[in-house]
Amino acid sequence: MNILITGGCGFVGANLCISLSKYNYKIVSIDNLSKKGSRYNLKLISEFKVKNLKIDIKDYKKIDNLPKFDFIIHCCAEPAVEISKNQIDKVVNTNLIGTINILKKVKKDKSKIIFISSSRVYPIDKINDVIKKKDLKKKIKINKTFNENFSLLGPKTIYGVTKLASEMFIQEFSYAFNIKFIINRCAVISGPLQFGKQDQGFVSLWIWRHLIKNKLSYIGYGGHGNQIRDVLHIYDLCDLINLQIKKFNIINNELFTIGGSKKNSVSLKQLSEICQKISGEKIIISKIIKTSNYDIPYFVTNNSKVMKKYNWKPKRNVYKIVLDTYNWIKLNKSKIKKFF
Repeated sequence: MNILITGGCGFVGANLCISLSKYNYKIVSIDNLSKKGSRYNLKLISEFKVKNLKIDIKDYKKIDNLPKFDFIIHCCAEPAVEISKNQIDKVVNTNLIGTINILKKVKKDKSKIIFISSSRVYPIDKINDVIKKKDLKKKIKINKTFNENFSLLGPKTIYGVTKLASEMFIQEFSYAFNIKFIINRCAVISGPLQFGKQDQGFVSLWIWRHLIKNKLSYIGYGGHGNQIRDVLHIYDLCDLINLQIKKFNIINNELFTIGGSKKNSVSLKQLSEICQKISGEKIIISKIIKTSNYDIPYFVTNNSKVMKKYNWKPKRNVYKIVLDTYNWIKLNKSKIKKFF
């Protein structure tokens, strides 16, 4: 089976290249290698006999000239939520136009597509309604989880709009041209191959700052550090996608919310405690009271649908996620310093 992974030298893409190469698949990556760290991942995936083609996903002519693949796993994206305010063209061209280019290729070759979407497709105001502002001064009780049926109406960040629009184009191409797809709406993902850069997520950032003994800030919502997210280990996501490939003929044209779930939810304060325990370092964490209009105080995924369909659930808890990421960053600290 021939599989193309877009963004194969990014965090999710490189982990998928390595994980899926261990099965009887022939894996090819496309990545324009524009991001710091992508050449490091390029070397890693090459050790697993995964070839990367240096192609920008915005270049349809080059996409069109690629050979035919049985599957395309589409995870190429500009993922930084705040950056999407200031780099609108870059985010739209990569995340949305890139998806349309991939869909035209899928249509031409009658390939199957698995798309890595985002929980940021959900509207900010309706997520904010779940938690009362006064509750953010103390530990939040986890009473609400989010599934595929949660409302999509309302502002959701420019990044989130590109992801939702991509989902809609996939569904439209499926209806018009009988394309078979799976959409995975993922919450926070962390694990090895995250370098600790801010645009890669708060978990690896927290780990990196503890490792180098540098200060952090609890930003927004009064600076109390009580914001909560659920976190999924990248290896658990890779396990799921392998299952989705194997069962694609009987489970397709489905959309799933995927995350660490209630079991793997963590506040910033709790994450600080875990990082301190693992690293042995206690760093200065200041308060920034002002809240970005793109921030949300709380998100915990409901995995019920995907668990039922695949008999899958996350195996690795938050402590294991932090420990694996910390050990990987510590082992490669001297090599990844240049990516900052």
